[in-house]
Amino acid sequence: MKINPLKPRPEISNKPKLHKVYTQFEKLIEELKGIALTDKIIVFINASIDELNLISNEKLRSQTKKKQSKIITLVEKNLKIVPINHYRNTWMAIGMAAFGIPLGAALGASLGNMGLIGIGLPIGMAIGLAVGTGMDKKAQEEGRQLNLELKF
Repeated sequence: MKINPLKPRPEISNKPKLHKVYTQFEKLIEELKGIALTDKIIVFINASIDELNLISNEKLRSQTKKKQSKIITLVEKNLKIVPINHYRNTWMAIGMAAFGIPLGAALGASLGNMGLIGIGLPIGMAIGLAVGTGMDKKAQEEGRQLNLELKF
């Protein structure tokens, strides 16, 4: 089963933000073509591409981001294949929320100054970056990483 092509859109070249998002999606699709995907994933990707091919340029940027995110999530869950720095970006936010805020609250409560709650955020961010970078490195060593870094 083959992945459908994206509709060429030369008219978006004068809209830099839309052009970057659309080009990144095209690169993602090209990377996925080189991987052995299941029929379920290919059907989902083709449905997403077909929907994007029908969308007008006004809603294209937001819809492209949504489709890209859903495709990445599906590929990650089923095949454990992720883009470069995927885990780092995910765990940075988790570290700030799950580790940083509780650490800051505990520190603020123990010292009697709740203004110190903000000190926990960079600590949580550092913990999350360390965990995520380790997971990214492991994914790269195991060959489960796409040759693409998602920036949008």
